[in-house]
Order: sequence, then C-alpha cells, then structure tokens
Amino acid sequence: MRIERKKVWIGKLANGEFLQSGTGRALLLTATLLPLLFQWGCAGLVAQSTQQSPPPPPTFSLSGTITPAAGGNGTMVTLSGAGSGSTMANSSGAFSFSGLKDGTYTLTPSRTGYTYSPASQNVTVNGATVSGVSFTATQQVNPTYSISGTITPSAGGSGATVTLSGGASGSTTANSSGAFTFTGLQNGTYTLTPSRAGYTFSPASQNVTVNGATVTGVSFTATQQVNPTYSISGTISPTAGGSGAIVTLNGAASATTTANSSGNYTFTGLSNGTYAVTPSRAGYTFSPTSQSATVNGANVSGINFTAAAQVQTFSISGTISPTAGGSGATVTLSGAASGSTTANSSGVYTFTGLANGTYTVTPSNAGFTFTPVNQSVTVNGANVGSVNFTAAAQQAHSATLSWTASTSTVSGYNVYRATVSNGPYTLISTSLVTGLTFTDTNVQSGATYYYVTTAVDSNGNESLDSNQATAVIP
Repeated sequence: MRIERKKVWIGKLANGEFLQSGTGRALLLTATLLPLLFQWGCAGLVAQSTQQSPPPPPTFSLSGTITPAAGGNGTMVTLSGAGSGSTMANSSGAFSFSGLKDGTYTLTPSRTGYTYSPASQNVTVNGATVSGVSFTATQQVNPTYSISGTITPSAGGSGATVTLSGGASGSTTANSSGAFTFTGLQNGTYTLTPSRAGYTFSPASQNVTVNGATVTGVSFTATQQVNPTYSISGTISPTAGGSGAIVTLNGAASATTTANSSGNYTFTGLSNGTYAVTPSRAGYTFSPTSQSATVNGANVSGINFTAAAQVQTFSISGTISPTAGGSGATVTLSGAASGSTTANSSGVYTFTGLANGTYTVTPSNAGFTFTPVNQSVTVNGANVGSVNFTAAAQQAHSATLSWTASTSTVSGYNVYRATVSNGPYTLISTSLVTGLTFTDTNVQSGATYYYVTTAVDSNGNESLDSNQATAVIP
C-alpha cells in the first residue's frame, strides 16, 4: 500500500507572524485532513475524490376494474410474473398494484362463487403506468367448492388414498408432499378417510362441512405399522340395496360390517391370507353371492356386488280339527289370488307364494260342516298362521213324500222341489216314479223345501202340478 502525502508549505514572515487570510485557512485545513488522508490511503484510495450513487430505476403502477361491482367487490387479485403479490378489489371492483418495475405480469382474479372472463391476463409494464385492465365477474348458479389438506409426514402421506363419502363420493391420491384436494363439491357434510398399506392414520377419518366456502387445512398424521395390516373394501350397488347391507368376512379372520349409505364397506386390520366376503340383506339377493379375496402385502379393493330386490311372498296356513273331518278336506282360497289345496292327514293346510292382500279361506268335506264357514285373512308383509276351522259330521236327513194315485192311466210320476214357496220348482226325480212315494236324501239340516208332483201318461203328457207339500229339515 502506497501513501501519497500532499506537501503544504507554510510561510513565516520576518517578524514571526504567520501568513494571514487564505494562508492561515490552508494551515487549518491541512491539519484537519491529514488523519483522513492516512485512513483513506489504507483503504486503497490514491487521491481525494467523491462520486454520487446512480438514482434507483423508476417504478410504475398497474390498475384495473372488475365489473359488475357486486362481483368485483372483495375479489382477490393475484399478481405473478416479473413480481408477485395480491390485493383485494374495493367496493367498486377497482384494484391497483404499485412499485412495479418494467416486465411482464399475470393478473388472476378469484372469489368464491364467481367465475371471471378472462380467467387471467398478461400485462407488460414498459416505462409507464398501465391502467384499464378489466375483468367481468359472473356469479355461479350452483357454486362448488373444494376440500384440501395434507397427510404428514410425507413419507406416509405420499401415495396415500383419500376417500370422500357423504354429500358426494370419490377418492384421490395424495401427492409426493402428502397434499390432497377434492374439487367441485356442493354444500354438505363429507367424511374424509385416508388409507395406505402399512400405515395407520390419526384421526382415522374426519367429518368436514362445506358451507359456502372452500375448506382447507384438513390434516392427518400417518404412522408406519410395525406389523402392517391391510384392508378389503368394495361397494354394493345400487345404494337402495347396498345401504345398510350386512357384509360378512370369513377365512383367515372373521368379522362383519355394515355398508354405509353409499353402499361402501371396508374391513381393516387384516393380515395376509385368503378371505371370503358375503353380503346379505332381507328382501335382496346379491350377485355374486360371495367373493374370495387374497391379501398379500397390500390392500384389496373393488370387491363389489350387485343387489336385486326380491319379490317377497308369504303364506297362509292353519288346521282343521278333528282330523276325522280335517284329513283330506278341500280348502279353497279366493280374493287377491285364488287356488285350492287338500289338508293333510293331520288336517293341516298351507297356501304359499302369496302377495300382500286380503283373501277368503273356505274348507269343505263331504259329510261335514265347518265352523266358521269361511275366514277373511289379510297378508301384510308377513306369513299368517293359525287360520283354523272345526269340522262337525253332518247328520243324515231326508224328506219322504207320498201321494194319491191318479184316476187316469199313467206311466209314472215326476217329483219337483223348490226352496221358496210356489216355486220355481226343479225336477229331482231322475226317472219316472212308478210308486206313490219318493224319498229326497239330498237335503240340508235347517233348510225348508217345497214339493209338487205331476202324472205322466204313456205318450209323455204331463199333468198339472199337484198341491204343494212342505218339508222342514231339523
């Protein structure tokens, strides 16, 4: 380092006085600057000189408006590109960014429940302020929202499957940072459930409510299992048959679970092995009836079934006693359906395959009466039993008629019967009666019958009716 010193000569007058005015001031200045010169010299300065810093480059602003004001007010406008930042449009939809250097920027507006035209704009600042950047806001008719979150640490979250159920259903895979997002969701309550082979999650699932805004920050913690277990899952469709179905697991382990309102089911905590999955629900059949699933170091999904509603039918049954009257009795069904069956040797009868409805059951057996004569039975979602009858043997009854012979020559007589006085009458003799008596054995207890006879000659001519005779059967 070389130091140059500036020599200053100081003159002295003959009388010993220092030079006045400018010379004296020079002496004072030199004494003041010497220490500074030494300092500057050490810093590498060779000569006394000073330079002014260049002025900072100019900056500009970028502004615009989002119309109509109802959609622009409160819209967040994001700036990216040569610089970044964000600002919120005021009540008139106006926004502004200041302090911007020359460069190209991208402006993007966003507000829940609105779309924008254009979706974003590129703007170049080049030595001047830019204004008049405009967007048009359109309110969504049926706005949708999103649910997002993160599974930590990323070693467990990366690649994890997150299942959405509730107000809508779906699944997504968390990215390498463990982040996940569901979009296009309407207002409602949803359940988020993460899963990944070899990991457990805390919490196991979370309920999230979307109510007019996007939901963020839904977080789960993944923990690697020491002895990993896996899951078997699937869906039973349609939901009318799948919702509430019982699903049974057998094989390497046994368990049961109930499919949720979307028909989804899951078995967790399973070791490697082969399992059988079987769904069941009253009033439904399932295709296939059962499926085999083999767990081998990974979760098994897609064990799906199809439910079909059964056409349910029911039965009506009962007993006719005693067996002497019930055995072999014919039982007739009428009403919502018709048919007949024969009671067995114990007097038991059954009608099967009946839909809901009202039926009449009537027993009959020659030589027997039944109490009650018949019964009305209503089938409503269940079998109906104990529709019982009592059989009673009928007492043999008959009515014997006699009459006075015709004064004319006749070949025989016809016998007629009616159930009301004075007829009409029905012929009951199968051939001409050649005698003067006739016994009617086809009568019922408690009934009243009315009889007349006619005489028939050899030419087939038939006389007028005789007087009417009445028979009351006890």
